[in-house]
Amino acid sequence: MKLYILLQDGMPIHHPILEQNFLENLSHLEPHQYAEFIRRSQPELGVYEVYEGVRYDWVDGKVEDIHMVRPMSDQEKLAKQQEAKDWWQSINGSTQWIFNEETCRYVPPIAYPTDGKYYKWEDEINNWKEIQIE
Repeated sequence: MKLYILLQDGMPIHHPILEQNFLENLSHLEPHQYAEFIRRSQPELGVYEVYEGVRYDWVDGKVEDIHMVRPMSDQEKLAKQQEAKDWWQSINGSTQWIFNEETCRYVPPIAYPTDGKYYKWEDEINNWKEIQIE
């Protein structure tokens, strides 16, 4: 699916339109008023990244989405970590689990078994306990 975007003084404005709509209205358009547009998906964010929005810009003779992502400041990281810790406490999360700063999540002190059975965490034994699924 091709897209086109309106240009004003050589710069993209408004939002892209489908090629079919562009072609249906071609007779009403002045030459060089539109450019081909390449839609780029929004990137997946890392744990400590912030999405700042999107702008349209020229890349190799076409206009594309340019997604703006920035790393969190140290202060933002600490606030996010505190929010995760507060949430964990609010659900009565296990006190034996360990906060992993890299992932901003709590992890069990013992890895989940990989034998294909089902388990739930038991604080009393500080381990995984098999559960029967029928």
